[in-house]
Amino acid sequence: MADITKVGVVGCGLMGRGIAQVCAAAGYETVVREVAQEPLDTGLAAVHKGLDRLVEKGKLEKAARDATLANLRGTVDLADLANADIVIEAIVEDIAAKNELFGALDEMCPEHTIFASNTSSLTVTEMAAATARPDRFIGLHFFNPVPVMKLVEVVRTGGTSDESFDRVFEFASSLGKQPVACRDNSGFIVNRLLVPYMLDAIRAYEEGVGSIEDIDKAMTLGTGYPMGPFVLGDFVGLDTLYFITEIMYDEYREKRFASPPLLKRMYLAGYHGRKSGKGFYDYGGDVPVVSEFVKR
Repeated sequence: MADITKVGVVGCGLMGRGIAQVCAAAGYETVVREVAQEPLDTGLAAVHKGLDRLVEKGKLEKAARDATLANLRGTVDLADLANADIVIEAIVEDIAAKNELFGALDEMCPEHTIFASNTSSLTVTEMAAATARPDRFIGLHFFNPVPVMKLVEVVRTGGTSDESFDRVFEFASSLGKQPVACRDNSGFIVNRLLVPYMLDAIRAYEEGVGSIEDIDKAMTLGTGYPMGPFVLGDFVGLDTLYFITEIMYDEYREKRFASPPLLKRMYLAGYHGRKSGKGFYDYGGDVPVVSEFVKR
């Protein structure tokens, strides 16, 4: 199998551009593809801005910033990823969309190209089945914000070859990350443990165990967590959390993965957290306060 020198990333949103940035910073020739020019330009501009901010703060040398940008190129043409040694998918968390993408890539990429999905909850095996290379298909789950978070879950299916797994595990390490090996179960390690915790916090609030502020305070001061479950939910995005619960409940059929009624109502009402300005907290003022929606 050829050495990994060229990286393709599909998706230039929050996760995709972060993945592309760390790959380019590690010295890999990186091409990131988006479906249209406007979101591509927005994503690349965010990478430039983030790197410039690090230089201004003295946390990154100008030469390192320039080298990263020199290694990074954007495109709206999927065919520009055809010569990549590994293609990392970071698009919407929808199995049909992912399968369609990997089916197209399978026809245009050479035999040695490894396919990786950044999915956080879907089973990798189902995506691998949409291709003719299940032995060269793997999960590669980064965490947000990608340039900061050190963990990467490397997920092997029953069909992933030892050679592919070892190469991707080594590749993840070369990005300055700490990879961990996971089996292909929905949620892998982190979300399998984290999602029930976040959902239990919502149920605890619904059942009157404590206020949102006090539950958050208790879990930060009592356990040393950097943020409470409601602040974390708003940061992750309550729409994202809701989608993950739907996928994981469908996989396991266990109550601990089922969406509490409050989370579903907030998703439907557009209270998606920081991204929408309101979630469990309202971020419209100088200091976040508990949103009116959850007080009703």
